[in-house]
Amino acid sequence: MDRPEQHLHSARHAFSYLNARTREGLTVISRRSVLKAGLAGMAGITLPALLRSRSEAAQSGKPSAGNKSVILLWMTGGPSHIDTWDVKPLAPPEIRGPFSTIGSKLPGVLLCEHLPKQAAMMDKLTIIRSVDARMSNHEPNQVFQTANLDAEPRINPEAEKYPAIASVVAKYRGAIQPAMPPSVVLNMQSRSHVAWAGYLGKQYDPFLGNQVGSLFKLPRGVDLDRINRRRSLTRQFDRLRRDLDLSGSMAAMDRFEQQAVDIVAGQRAQQVFDLDNEPAAARDRYGSHNWCQQALLARRLVEAGVSFVTIDLSNHGGSGTWDNHGDNIPPYGGISKGLQPLLPVFDHLLTTLVSDLEERGLLNDVLVIAMGEFGRTPKIGTQGSTDGRDHWPIVMSMTLAGGGMRHGQVIGSTERDGGQIKERAVTPGDLAATIYYHMGVPLEGTYLDSRGRPRYFVDHGEPIRELL
Repeated sequence: MDRPEQHLHSARHAFSYLNARTREGLTVISRRSVLKAGLAGMAGITLPALLRSRSEAAQSGKPSAGNKSVILLWMTGGPSHIDTWDVKPLAPPEIRGPFSTIGSKLPGVLLCEHLPKQAAMMDKLTIIRSVDARMSNHEPNQVFQTANLDAEPRINPEAEKYPAIASVVAKYRGAIQPAMPPSVVLNMQSRSHVAWAGYLGKQYDPFLGNQVGSLFKLPRGVDLDRINRRRSLTRQFDRLRRDLDLSGSMAAMDRFEQQAVDIVAGQRAQQVFDLDNEPAAARDRYGSHNWCQQALLARRLVEAGVSFVTIDLSNHGGSGTWDNHGDNIPPYGGISKGLQPLLPVFDHLLTTLVSDLEERGLLNDVLVIAMGEFGRTPKIGTQGSTDGRDHWPIVMSMTLAGGGMRHGQVIGSTERDGGQIKERAVTPGDLAATIYYHMGVPLEGTYLDSRGRPRYFVDHGEPIRELL
């Protein structure tokens, strides 16, 4: 019997009707061929199959989560829990770190002094201080994004085959709006910063929003030739769509193939990815920092029908901007000079996003999650630095908002030095189960690995009961 992956590799290309790989006439590479190949790549390998499977799921009576979606603010590198959400003001200086603490809207709940907006919004947030980060590592960042403890490539050669939570959502749910991709990654600085579809097949890899933004939004300072080339490409997309309509090719496709073409040849996705279509007041509200602009784009995407958006909150392709080993270890810096400048930006980003979603009537449908790969060492000054913290894959903190869940609480706690979980451990599997519960993905669902063996979506986890 053939293995499942053999069928995946031999599957018919979703845009084979465009003959993208066929040379036309005597031309080795024609403008039309390049356009056709680009269209196929932008739409994904088997996007029509994805749309078709979503329709079949709906017809079979599988549960639907309506307009539910997720925005994952991925704090690439692993933020220090002690210097953000799990402050230790009574600990010695080498543990509590250089920052002061402030009170919050919840009596007795303290946060870092550089998170005043989150402190004022604690009634809409949940902080989990007891997240079990064992086995998690980065480059690639896969354990928490797949919720599988075996997804650690440094010790398991099969690790990269475990599918991302976002890819499971893409396969089971698809997009809310068929004219949009189901899963999008924004600001991706390196492939190692996100998890991929693995066993599910490349058709469920996230759609890379960076590329779309550069295609439809011109950067400042481009020369006239580049502007003309971009204009020419846009005209070719328009011409391709008209040609398909006039030739009757669109009529010959099934409706799922038509929807796939609409994603890249239609106007909806182009308009959503172009922040110039957002009112100036909204852009100003989020601010000019790239991370904040990506948060605004994430809001536009879920509002337009994307089910899962991941923002890579990093400024470089290394292990991550939040990997604050010490001021003597560039480009990461330590707690004072590395982490401190990030916190006001992140504080504004998260609270603005939550407020915007609430004002637009979206917050009950959109689950916002802010987290990284692990916490940082309780004691400051690691690796020869005076103010750095090393990886601490034992415990970390994370924050959630929205999703129609119960907020205004702190879940779990750590010991006095922040080094060990004291009560209420929350695992990667619990996080995945919570997301799937929110999205209407069956917790008992399975996928097949390369040997045709079923594997559960959730590996040893259950929805976080305090949130439900």
